[in-house]
Amino acid sequence: MTPNSMPAAEVPVSTGLVRRLLTEQHPDLAGLDIQVLANGWDNLVCRLGDAYLVRLPRRALAAQLVVNEQRWLPGLAERLPLRIPAPVRTGQPGHGYPWSWSVVPYLPGDIAASTPADPGDAALALGGFLAALHAPAPADAPANPARGIPLAGRTTGVMTQLPHLDDLAERAAALRVWERAVAAPEWDGPPMWLHADLHPANILVDHGRVSAVIDFGDITAGDPATDLAVAWMILPASRREDFRRAYGRADDGTWARARGWALALALVFLTHSADNPLMAGIGRRTLDAVLEQ
Repeated sequence: MTPNSMPAAEVPVSTGLVRRLLTEQHPDLAGLDIQVLANGWDNLVCRLGDAYLVRLPRRALAAQLVVNEQRWLPGLAERLPLRIPAPVRTGQPGHGYPWSWSVVPYLPGDIAASTPADPGDAALALGGFLAALHAPAPADAPANPARGIPLAGRTTGVMTQLPHLDDLAERAAALRVWERAVAAPEWDGPPMWLHADLHPANILVDHGRVSAVIDFGDITAGDPATDLAVAWMILPASRREDFRRAYGRADDGTWARARGWALALALVFLTHSADNPLMAGIGRRTLDAVLEQ
């Protein structure tokens, strides 16, 4: 496989910019120490003192995602069993920076992609979290053209990315999984609230236990199978049924679509992570999990 690089930043983002924005808009926070924590596909994330993080979009596509988080996360946080980064301050464009940005609480823990959780705890915690999150969403919930949609809408991408798998037997096995998944009945319930980007780099682990779910930039409404794909991304096969029971309402069609979503996301990570070994590793492990059954 020859992967591509992650998207480039469309505007300069730096700790200096963070300091200038804070000084102008939140001066009581401007004297705190600022350190880059992550420079991801969508956002620059900086540690701000001991209690906060600052999230600045690094490309236009992500700017609306931050606005969505600012609007919806405070209300969702009140009913979820795990902590989420609901913004505590919001920021406006300034100093040549064109978009809104957020100050969010620092949530202790390490990402599950580098510090795995106890599998039994993760199965129950994530199943219960998604059972609470997946409630009918309002009509004005954020739209997302790629997440929460009928699984067949991902077919073009999957067919484009499958040839990047060098192993012909693996490619054929993946195609069979995909064909079974898209043949499953479509979601016919109301659009449900979705995290829509639930993978091991967006799950925090503290002392072996899942402690928080982060990065709700893709929040949307639609088919809950989108989020249930996390069962193949973080859990061993022996714990997936525990997760399914904790969730409580994944019928066979939804479970089949969830496996298809896991395959689609694994291919995306493998295809677009030439300079991001963490995401490439998630993609590889997810693909192996999807194909092991």
